[in-house]
Amino acid sequence: MNRFYLLIWLQWVVKLTLYTLFLSAAIALAVTFILYAMQGFKPLNGEVVSALVSIFGFWFAISWNFALLLMLFRSLKYIFNRCIAGYTFQLLTCPQEEEQKREVIESIGYGDLIKVWRRWFMLIIWLVGAEMILALIVMKIFSDYESIFEWFNIYLLYLFIIIAGYFSFIVLSMKCKKVRIRKC
Repeated sequence: MNRFYLLIWLQWVVKLTLYTLFLSAAIALAVTFILYAMQGFKPLNGEVVSALVSIFGFWFAISWNFALLLMLFRSLKYIFNRCIAGYTFQLLTCPQEEEQKREVIESIGYGDLIKVWRRWFMLIIWLVGAEMILALIVMKIFSDYESIFEWFNIYLLYLFIIIAGYFSFIVLSMKCKKVRIRKC
């Protein structure tokens, strides 16, 4: 079972990272190109290239936030119905009446994920909050930072989200009635 959680988490991390990087870079590149075009396509010299790199870096950090939220939602779809290490996550229907039985959703759409994603996202938020408290305690004890969050940035938050993702997969099947783990 531990191998299942580790492998599904690794696949999730790789997919989340690659898609987030790609979408962030595409948005930042598009904004940089539009701003360069609005300035009349000045001839490229050291100063212009430096400015374009700075604009790209600025917009990459901003677009990372948007891309991460979008990819967190999108990546959840791909953890279901995949046989990994002899186990699979299954997404179940919500019966309208008590007599109906929960059935496995074979073809999962994004609309099927909304309730599960809200629970999973709140779980990630709580886990990241706990990690931040632990990191804050460690930083306060072992470092000489003046400000409490001087060390904090979006990339460290991303690391916290990735770590929380592992534990969220373990808790997800226990706390969410629409998700179960089955042998395959």
